[in-house]
Amino acid sequence: MKKLLIIITCFASLSSVACSPRFHVVHKIDIQQGNVVTQEMMDQLRPGMSRAQVQFVMGSPMVVDTFHQERWDYIYRFKPGYGDIQQDHVILYFEDDKLTRTSGSIPPTEGGDRTKGNRQTTVVVPPYERVEPGLLNRFWHWITFRKPEQP
Repeated sequence: MKKLLIIITCFASLSSVACSPRFHVVHKIDIQQGNVVTQEMMDQLRPGMSRAQVQFVMGSPMVVDTFHQERWDYIYRFKPGYGDIQQDHVILYFEDDKLTRTSGSIPPTEGGDRTKGNRQTTVVVPPYERVEPGLLNRFWHWITFRKPEQP
């Protein structure tokens, strides 16, 4: 009877831990929908750009309303499996096929970020380090009568 009580207690405690919000038994995938719009993309937009130039920078709009053809909507929604939903919405307005203004959750910075063109990138290449072949590698080369490749 004592062993049965211990087993039931252990099973109940494991079941309660499995249902806690920190320990997830079921995997939920992340869901991305719409256009990813970044601050860098918004900083590249300038009033007077043509629709083709805007589409090159931003990509195809998510919504082009047939009743409001002078407006493009870029909508992005990210729902992680466990966590808060992130939503971004950017609206671009055109007049005579030229960009006039933008609005939404990602405003362009004042004057754009024009200093990014002056950035320098440093690439560090590590030196090649010869690693001695392992036991299976040496055995394979011995069977096939080959020598290990030299750098």
